[in-house]
Amino acid sequence: MLALGCELDPDQEVVRTRLEDYFLRPPSHAPCTACGTVMTVHIVERMASVIPAFNSSMRSDRNTYVGKRFVHVKNPYLDSMDEDILYHLDLGTKTHNLPAMFGDVKFVCVGRSPNRMKAFALFMHKELGLEEAEEDIKDICAGTDRYCMYKTGPTFSFSQRHGMGIPSISVMLHELIKLLHHAQCCDVTIIRIGTSGGIGIAPGTVVITDTAVDSFFKPRFEQVILDNIVTRSTELHKELSEELFNCSKEIPNFRTLIGHTMCTYDFYEGQGRLDGALCSFSREKKLAYLKRAYKAGVRNIEMESTVLAAMCGLCGLKAAVVCVTLLDRLDCDQINLPHDVLLEYQQWPQLLISNFITRRLGLCD
Repeated sequence: MLALGCELDPDQEVVRTRLEDYFLRPPSHAPCTACGTVMTVHIVERMASVIPAFNSSMRSDRNTYVGKRFVHVKNPYLDSMDEDILYHLDLGTKTHNLPAMFGDVKFVCVGRSPNRMKAFALFMHKELGLEEAEEDIKDICAGTDRYCMYKTGPTFSFSQRHGMGIPSISVMLHELIKLLHHAQCCDVTIIRIGTSGGIGIAPGTVVITDTAVDSFFKPRFEQVILDNIVTRSTELHKELSEELFNCSKEIPNFRTLIGHTMCTYDFYEGQGRLDGALCSFSREKKLAYLKRAYKAGVRNIEMESTVLAAMCGLCGLKAAVVCVTLLDRLDCDQINLPHDVLLEYQQWPQLLISNFITRRLGLCD
């Protein structure tokens, strides 16, 4: 069985992918997801086999960014603070030189699995041709058990050590955005990469979110602040979504589409599953709801996109959500794919984002 921490949608015709073409090792060698070291090597090697080729060297002055779109925090009280302690990241404005450490960051990739994000960091290190040894890529948040973070060149790879959904990613986003602000970063793109349940599309399809919607299919995020409900927009950057979609066309046999993503507060009842400890609705009502979601443009379901879209939009950050689907919820509720197939599917978003980053940095042939 796949551990929850290592997670791995009818209008569009898709082509079945020959998964075995992308394995450098036979599936029997795929280690347990609890083992980070072996899995990291396994993932990095398989990712390298399908990404389009590009130059292996990266000069420090090679950067296509010319603008100065800084990260803005929407909190006047921060200016009056003598020190800002980013408690959950084990960082602070007095204890660390944040501009020197992180001022060159342009891309932040947020995922849920520490093992996958470490593998992604190692892969980006190789693709960017960085001089430092792979052993020097350390978890910057090693002093805390909340999150883990790796920096490779201008790229952050960020994940939660435990927990899932809006509360966990909300805490991370508050401190991550403050970190980018204190580090004087500019022109930053944040991308959530992960897994999801599809609606009316085949498992293994990558969905690039154009709009994150709530359980009523509305583009909004509702946050209870004190005793008020505050509603915020969840529109994502359309040009960024289109750019990611165009990048996906360069990867062989890559199934992708742009659509709405529904964000829920719960994995079971909130997503209309019939297999939880509690269930107060019929199979017919479940299917009717999911079909309404599909008609409204929803192509996948996950648990973090609305808060990411809302917070990044308010703080002047371009953001995207790229998630692979592990099942079609119109067919079933449980994820029952073979372990090696799940590992394969989990890599599709990372392959796309690595291609996107290298193109942005002008490293493609």
